[in-house]
Amino acid sequence: MGYFADAGTLVVSTLFGLALLLLVLRILLQAIRANFYNPICQAIYRATNPPLIPLQKLVPAWRGVNFAAIALAWLLSCLWIAALLWMAGTAAAPPALLVLGFAQLLEFVLQTLFWVTLISVLLSWFSPDVGNPAVPLLYGIAGIVLKPFRRFIPPLGGFDLSPVFALLALRVASILLVQPLQQFGTALR
Repeated sequence: MGYFADAGTLVVSTLFGLALLLLVLRILLQAIRANFYNPICQAIYRATNPPLIPLQKLVPAWRGVNFAAIALAWLLSCLWIAALLWMAGTAAAPPALLVLGFAQLLEFVLQTLFWVTLISVLLSWFSPDVGNPAVPLLYGIAGIVLKPFRRFIPPLGGFDLSPVFALLALRVASILLVQPLQQFGTALR
């Protein structure tokens, strides 16, 4: 690849990554039932409402799960993969794009959960500003990952070791789930 292709790949990945981050955060914030009046939630909802409102009429939510946002995130991941393949001068069949897009989305969600959990653990070492609107959102999203581990791993001498196992589990899930999907999608190409 040349310099322009590398720069193009960076720009495309950044734009798709930011759009996908907004959708994934919206899904996660709805999952934790975050305070809608939080300014960060309001910004995320305002940014994602234009494509989601029409789609939610076709794909309704069920039991609090926003399937329209999940479908849009999957479609965006497929388009991301298709754009990267097109820039590399190759293409993929639609079934391969669906599998590779799902693998991309799953990897993105696992990475987002990893970094949010790590940031919340680092914040717990200091005294974060409780009035900051990001703090309850970070702790709420990290709670999705940490809650199951805190049930089985009690604090030892005041140290909570559950984040270590939670972060390890996220990486193991990435290896065991995403990599086989990527290989399967590549085989379908």
